[in-house]
Amino acid sequence: MKKDIPIQKVEDIIIAIVPRSESRQEEDDIWDVLLINLKEEPITCVLVNSNGYGDNGGEAHRTTVLRHFFEEIGPLSTVVVEPIQPQLFDLTNEYWVSFLHADYMYDKKYVFVRGSIHPSNFTVIPFINRQGVMIR
Repeated sequence: MKKDIPIQKVEDIIIAIVPRSESRQEEDDIWDVLLINLKEEPITCVLVNSNGYGDNGGEAHRTTVLRHFFEEIGPLSTVVVEPIQPQLFDLTNEYWVSFLHADYMYDKKYVFVRGSIHPSNFTVIPFINRQGVMIR
């Protein structure tokens, strides 16, 4: 039964976290979490669950689970999923993305481990040509 279900790999979908300003400073008030569709076709029924978790100074912290829905994300386009504050970079930040493409339901978990959202880990984000961190 379960072995009969084809498992297809998520490709050409990126979650990126970039500072809003070009100063690229971790102290900036707000950064943006972006979902980038690098496919030549749109993706539909996109659901993104986000949450943060971990311990800081021996005390466990967990953020509220947020859910974002996008009816369609066009080909070669970007949407802002949510803003994120630098105080959350000391937690593990997880984004679980589910979407329909070519009549198949895809899902993938993107996990930014504690401390990975830092200017020392910046790279050029494809398609938007801005500095930030990303998981492809």
